[in-house]
Amino acid sequence: MSLEINFSAKVFENRKRKYNEYDEIALTIRQDIIKSLVLAKSGHPGGPLGITDVMSVLFFGSVMKYDPSNSDWSERDRFVLSAGHMAPVQYSTLARAGYFPTEELKTLRKYGSRLQGHPGLDMHLPGIETSSGSLGQGVSIAVGMAMSDWIIDKNDRKVFCITGDGELQEGASWEAAMAAGSHRLSNFCWIVDNNDCQIDGRVTDILSVYPLKEKFEAFNFDVIEIDGHNYQQIQAAFDKFEENHKNNGLPTCIIAKTFMGKGVSFMNDEYKWHGNPPNEEQAETALSELI
Repeated sequence: MSLEINFSAKVFENRKRKYNEYDEIALTIRQDIIKSLVLAKSGHPGGPLGITDVMSVLFFGSVMKYDPSNSDWSERDRFVLSAGHMAPVQYSTLARAGYFPTEELKTLRKYGSRLQGHPGLDMHLPGIETSSGSLGQGVSIAVGMAMSDWIIDKNDRKVFCITGDGELQEGASWEAAMAAGSHRLSNFCWIVDNNDCQIDGRVTDILSVYPLKEKFEAFNFDVIEIDGHNYQQIQAAFDKFEENHKNNGLPTCIIAKTFMGKGVSFMNDEYKWHGNPPNEEQAETALSELI
């Protein structure tokens, strides 16, 4: 491969930031995604690029409580990537938060790597709370975590979970929603990556899941619709979730309107980039835009 791939060791501290500071974080993560995937020669670029801005605020905007030096800290909040195929964005985010060396991003999908195509608890990678990727199951596990914290242990931990919108075609997703709403899990934040794209077309055309807001409200959620690329709106949505939690309100659903492949012109809003990695020439073009 003639394209030189380097991962700098830059780590971003978890703290409250000015909105323009997220640009550098999101740009670095998007670069990591492209670099990891061109080395792996397999994987999913579209979804990870699209949800990067939300992940940047979630992990680096003092939204979550966590300690990269002590990933099993008993008071930590938990994050579940139910849409496990979007693992490249989770791996980059964890590395940039200091959970493991950034150079390990080069091993994505390699034999023996801790960075497999879907997050695996058996890989013992710090920051991974559960195995995921079978769509609809990750969010069910996340609701179970929230139920344990809220109903049994009665602690102040929060649980955040990201699903795709196509994932909502799975019935298990709505069983999870019913449980969260019925038990009023105010410690649970469900983030829907609403890019209207799935592997073989538009969600609207394949099997429509709309209207999302009304459906989640019917399941007893407080629903917040945002532009998933607007840092102010993302932060405000997480602030509203925190308010709900403090006031013992309803579980929160953040419907984040995003664009698959955000940041790379030829991938933007193109469903064909759901699961096709860039080749070397495409990666070079993408990285030239991510500067």
